[in-house]
Amino acid sequence: MRFLLYDRVTSLSKGRSITGVKTFGLADESLRGHFGRSPVVPATMLVEAMAQLLGWAVIHAHDFQLAAILCLVDGATFSSPRIRPGFIAELGGEILVNGSEDSLGRAWMDVEGMRVASIDRVIFRHFRPVRPRLLQRTFAYCSGAEWDEPQGGGDSTS
Repeated sequence: MRFLLYDRVTSLSKGRSITGVKTFGLADESLRGHFGRSPVVPATMLVEAMAQLLGWAVIHAHDFQLAAILCLVDGATFSSPRIRPGFIAELGGEILVNGSEDSLGRAWMDVEGMRVASIDRVIFRHFRPVRPRLLQRTFAYCSGAEWDEPQGGGDSTS
């Protein structure tokens, strides 16, 4: 992926949920040249941030044995039409159904305790074959923390 739209994973419950944070700043490379006179973070970037984080939860739930490709976003809502750069967002995602061919989840974004965006349905299609060790290393790097090898269930941080 060209732009990683979350800064780090803060919690991960295997097969159930994931949380993380993202600081959207004017210096963010993904926002460069995007603004005219009034800087706002585009809603598409909010959706992408939530989907990226939830996608990793799906991959982790399957022990890094598949790639999760976003194929549907439905019921996206945004409570503030003008979210300006300079805020720290708390992201969350929950896996609702985790099948062998696809997964269904939902995601949300809060700023200062207020919900600013949410997605009712996110569907990921599963693809194989993949290189599990490469996915594990990529996840460890992109999560901002060291995560244990998937063994059994539950949370795993180190």
